Amino acid sequence: MNKAADLAEETGDGGTVIRLSGNLAIACLHDLPARLDGLQGPVNAIDLSQVDHIDTIGAWTVHRTAKRLGAEVVGGDEDACRLIAAVGQLDEPVPIRPDKVHPLRRVVGQIGEAVCNSGATLLGLLGFFGATLVASWSLIRHPGRFRWNAVIQRFEVVGVSALGIIGLMSFLIGIVIAQQGSVQLRQFGMEMLTINLVGRLTFRELGVLMTAIMVAGRSGSAFAAQLGTMKLTEEVDAMRTIGVSPMEALVLPRTLAVVVMMPLLGFYSSIVAVIGGGFLCWVALEIPPITFVQRLREVVPITDLWVGLIKAPVFGIIIALSGCFQGMQVKANAEEVGMRTTAAVVQAIFLVIVIDAFFAVFFTWVGWN
Repeated sequence: MNKAADLAEETGDGGTVIRLSGNLAIACLHDLPARLDGLQGPVNAIDLSQVDHIDTIGAWTVHRTAKRLGAEVVGGDEDACRLIAAVGQLDEPVPIRPDKVHPLRRVVGQIGEAVCNSGATLLGLLGFFGATLVASWSLIRHPGRFRWNAVIQRFEVVGVSALGIIGLMSFLIGIVIAQQGSVQLRQFGMEMLTINLVGRLTFRELGVLMTAIMVAGRSGSAFAAQLGTMKLTEEVDAMRTIGVSPMEALVLPRTLAVVVMMPLLGFYSSIVAVIGGGFLCWVALEIPPITFVQRLREVVPITDLWVGLIKAPVFGIIIALSGCFQGMQVKANAEEVGMRTTAAVVQAIFLVIVIDAFFAVFFTWVGWN
């Protein structure tokens, strides 16, 4: 079994035959590969009938020699033939460097790949929205399966815990709007119109929009990371095994919590932003708070408030579905959790801005401007 590998070259009427013998394992090959490399063709066959044992390295040595000399491998047992055939299937050239591609072709290919990925993601998101509607209808028919505790817990995480950061952000945004607006309006002697700018812009657009962006970055990413980790640890598969729908147990409570909390957070953000703008008007423009409030009531129509409150739950649906959808797509490894979390935030913010643009055109068309 430990006999060193050897070879014998025989030439007869049938041509040249290389007869290998001994143990063709890596420890017993010694100088056999070099001797085989020194052989010159043509060689008709490589005989393995006297080989006691062969491993992967020995099989590769035989295959390489047979391929170089154009010889046929004969005399081996079933295991040896199967190992040599398996090694031969993997004998493919591997490029050291990727092929050079024309820059224009590469750019067009990248654009096409991005478009295809975006289309596939949009279709997947629409399908996920349909699955959410189906799960919602199932819970309406069987309300006993609804998890109120999960929804209330998400109320706290999405809403109550976010009041501090959203309030601070909104207050500073109100100050920035008032400060920048007053600088520009001062050139025309119309600093009083800063109140119009702060009131209409916060209630109609920036209050709910900045809240949606903050919730997407805070809660949407958390949804994707939580569900993605559950996918990796096979908790989602375990839920399906015991008969619990992941859509009902994981997705719907999060979606409902965001949809309910977004109008409240958007209204809260708008109020705090107006307070920030009023504070700057009081300090920098010497407009008393009572004058600020009276002017605000005169110039801000109630439709601006309704516009913000109508958009908020739609933004909430987009944020929750994007986060949950990307989390449920996690596969293979932990690195994908980070990639899907990033994709959830980017996707939610992009769709929120796109939908906000459509809302702006729609409300102008119906006369709510």
